[in-house]
Amino acid sequence: MAKSSTPSLNGKIALVTGASRGIGRGIALQLGQAGATVYITGRQPNESLQNNCEYGDALPTLEKTKQDIEDRGGKAVLVYCDHSDSESVKALFERIDSENGVLDILVNNAFSAVNDINNTEGKPFYELDPNLWDKVNNVGLRNHYICSVYAARMMTKRKSGLIINVSSIGGLTYAFNVAYGVGKMALDRMAADMAEELKDTGVTIFSLWPAAVKTECARELITAGKVQQVVKAPTDMIEESLTTGETVEYAGRCIVHMAADTKVNKRAGKIVFTSDVARHYGFKDIDGATPQDMRSVSVALKFFGWRRLAAITPACLRIPLTAMHFTSYKFE
Repeated sequence: MAKSSTPSLNGKIALVTGASRGIGRGIALQLGQAGATVYITGRQPNESLQNNCEYGDALPTLEKTKQDIEDRGGKAVLVYCDHSDSESVKALFERIDSENGVLDILVNNAFSAVNDINNTEGKPFYELDPNLWDKVNNVGLRNHYICSVYAARMMTKRKSGLIINVSSIGGLTYAFNVAYGVGKMALDRMAADMAEELKDTGVTIFSLWPAAVKTECARELITAGKVQQVVKAPTDMIEESLTTGETVEYAGRCIVHMAADTKVNKRAGKIVFTSDVARHYGFKDIDGATPQDMRSVSVALKFFGWRRLAAITPACLRIPLTAMHFTSYKFE
């Protein structure tokens, strides 16, 4: 089912939370390029710089995201929003409602604990300040629930809308730390349970799992030599992801195609891999490459250190979704 041309989202109203940098920025750029009016949120610059990777003047900003969308012929509405404050979030949706009366797409992406995760120095949960839980999951989970509530209220009135939770494989297996993994698993479960209550409303919600992404913070981790402290994976495997991983706009391309698909409701409540979306619609990353497939058997073998076996494993061999599903079972 190959559809390599980029679909149009002209007339659509979208909200991307946490769009200053990384995947959120990439998603906003692609939605704007496809014709949607994109509301982009982030914290005030001084707050944001204190809580994320330190790139100084080179660090992308919310203003830069807005300018880049407009340079591509799109329309962006910049809104500073503290997603740890429920009243600020409420005001955000009230503004969108008053200015448009409609919201077609919500991308739950905001996450404020990048720096907190990067600086845990590989310590176990019992040696860390228990407030790490709130730092990771207040914006990264609780806020997504609140945003989904307000978005669903607007969308169900029109019996149309799409909500996407940007999650990760951290919801399936250990990654970074306990608070992170529990938050991602909860985010996926939230999408599944909300999908149950959104049946027959015309609103679709699901989780999107990118693979390794070449974000600003990923580069910083490698430059600082902190990969093994943060990610439980071989250092060379992580470094390789910077050459074979996704650009920050790959997930955005996925969302554009799905938002334009009249049958997107078939994904309701599911976990969706970016690689599967690209295969289904027949597109590549913005640099013309086909990024690393998280379901690739050879990638999995390489991850666990079996490089020789990985080298002779056909690239087309993929892990069945049922196999990935059963790895999450914790029963004895």
